[in-house]
Amino acid sequence: MRRIRVIAACSLLAISTTMIAAIAAAAPAKVYTTAVASPDRSDKDRERDLREHPAEVLAFADFKPGMTIADLFGGGGYYSEILSHVVGPRGKVLLVNDPAYAAFAKDDLAARFHDGRLPRIERLVVPNEKLNLGTATLDGALFVMSYHDLYYANGDDFPRIDASQFLDQVHAALKPGARLLVVDHVAVAGSGSAPAQTLHRIDETFAIKDFESHGFDLAGRYDGLHNTTDDHTKLVFDPAVRGHTDRFVHVYVRR
Repeated sequence: MRRIRVIAACSLLAISTTMIAAIAAAAPAKVYTTAVASPDRSDKDRERDLREHPAEVLAFADFKPGMTIADLFGGGGYYSEILSHVVGPRGKVLLVNDPAYAAFAKDDLAARFHDGRLPRIERLVVPNEKLNLGTATLDGALFVMSYHDLYYANGDDFPRIDASQFLDQVHAALKPGARLLVVDHVAVAGSGSAPAQTLHRIDETFAIKDFESHGFDLAGRYDGLHNTTDDHTKLVFDPAVRGHTDRFVHVYVRR
């Protein structure tokens, strides 16, 4: 009987992965393209769109109107703004930064939220050990080029984070079945988390094992941000690769 249940569970996961892959392969639905096309977005963000493909990435994540979504280490709020249009008036976006991230992104934050812009975004600056996101309050969350920073430290400016405890908090805050979108710079295969400290990259296989060990199942991958010409040994800020790094895009489902 147990064997039957295991086979059934595996089959359901395979179906789920296939469905998410199909979502990613299809043209983004109007809710995503309309959000990206919002006339009040900045020229700077529109320029970034060319390398981020946000409509396709958010379609892959399948975030929907009415959801409450946390943009984890969302920095200046590029994705938070787009998501605020996706979730609409019945939804909410939480832009979650720690003090270090908020200080780093202060100019971008000031530009984005001037004159009361984006009232559906709740801005949180919280300590990493106490995110205060509640229990089963979120329909979704995302780390975009920021998951690796759980494994980065730089003295008082960026204090070391307890990555395991942080991910446990994210797991607790998400509802069962909620989606977690992760986008990050690809490191050399087998290098683990070490490149986060020196290159701001992270090994894709390490990431999968990390999230799975904290109560998440990989439900699908989107290949639209891969760049086979990227040199995985270079710092992501190196002019030779900056803005053109090879990136993995995963969606996980919270158990």
